[in-house]
Amino acid sequence: MITPLTIVSAAAAVALVILGLAFLLVGWRVLAGPTLPDRVLALDTLSGTAIGFIAVLAVKTGFNLYIDIAISLGLVGFLATIAFARFVISRGTVSEWDSEKRASAPKKPKVAAKRSGANERKGKG
Repeated sequence: MITPLTIVSAAAAVALVILGLAFLLVGWRVLAGPTLPDRVLALDTLSGTAIGFIAVLAVKTGFNLYIDIAISLGLVGFLATIAFARFVISRGTVSEWDSEKRASAPKKPKVAAKRSGANERKGKG
């Protein structure tokens, strides 16, 4: 007969494997992200993955202090994401999508500047 403890232990092991795979993929995005906003979003996801690790370890070990650590990490991760977002906005980084949008936008026709009154008088005289 399968006990609930066996089911929880197996589920925790599977969750740790999935979170490990997510951690590796997000770590790759942090290193290879083409733009700074991609890296900021990946760091936020990395923080969420770490919180998941800590929560699964809390369930697996039964040590409830890990939940407090996960909550603290969530708060710190949120503040770090806000700080990075403010940094990206202050740098004026334009994403690739905005660059493509600007490139495909129709160009406004240039209006010739009016000539000054002196130039018009020279032409008449």
